[in-house]
Amino acid sequence: MALVIDQRMESNAVSEDGSAQAHARRELIDGLTAANASVSPKYFYDLLGSRLFEAITELPEYYPTRTERGIFAQNGLEIARQIGRGSTLIDLGAGNCEKARSLFAVLQPSRYVAVDVAAEFLRITLASLEGAFPEICMLGVHSDFTNGIYLPDTVPRKRRLFFYPGSSIGNFAPDAAFSLLRQIHAQCGADGGLLIGVDLVKPEPILHAAYNDACGVTAAFNLNLLNHVNKVLGSDFDPAAWRHLAFYNAEQSRIEMHLEARRAIRVTWPGGGRGFAAGERIHTEYSHKCRVDDFGALLLRAGFRGVRHWTDPNRWFAVLYAHA
Repeated sequence: MALVIDQRMESNAVSEDGSAQAHARRELIDGLTAANASVSPKYFYDLLGSRLFEAITELPEYYPTRTERGIFAQNGLEIARQIGRGSTLIDLGAGNCEKARSLFAVLQPSRYVAVDVAAEFLRITLASLEGAFPEICMLGVHSDFTNGIYLPDTVPRKRRLFFYPGSSIGNFAPDAAFSLLRQIHAQCGADGGLLIGVDLVKPEPILHAAYNDACGVTAAFNLNLLNHVNKVLGSDFDPAAWRHLAFYNAEQSRIEMHLEARRAIRVTWPGGGRGFAAGERIHTEYSHKCRVDDFGALLLRAGFRGVRHWTDPNRWFAVLYAHA
């Protein structure tokens, strides 16, 4: 059975008393009590949230997953030639590991390291994956890499290929995205690289539909964040008192997701609480959209070199590979 390590080490993800739970509580309280309330999008991904996101990727309105999949299908052999075989494939935010799995045949990694914040979902996924690919050494790392990338000493330093698909880099503000790319570069080693997916600027109606699907799956995904917060914080959020809100901010070139109070409400948790007025919002996610040349320049600023990119015919999405 694949090993899943709870990777704490000396990261900022652990509070001064060594309690990751205490850190999570403090992080949530700080966000919820700020003038403009917010909750990190990593709290989407409890077991139910992870499964809801799987459903989102299959929706007709949600183009990123199938568009990225098409780019890999069309250009996989060329991408593999750029990377070479036998790498240690490090999958950041691995989720159900399907994107990495689809590339095993062409990339032929010697090791697969799946990093994700949802420990239970990671264990379930890797248990089925290693049975299908016994020739690949697999390791799961339960870690919040948004607070720093920390890998076990057992992960070889040579031939590290970091894999960050699905345009998740867009969840970060520009400065934070640059910082994360710098961290990845530092972890790559001299012979490593980064394979990353980015969502490109496109007409607003397409973007709006992708985050406001007719079936309401994205709304359920957003609202389930409150259930996860209740479990972590011991709060009493009632998801029925909130509504999903997602829109495109053209000035900032990003989708914004919020939860909006349907009525005046007070939410409590052990030791505190907060009142929300009707219409007041909790910010839950940004999803920045970019231009491929701009993102390539960002990779170069972060220390990478030899940037290559591939896009779909509509230029809705791009996959980039860069050497460390």
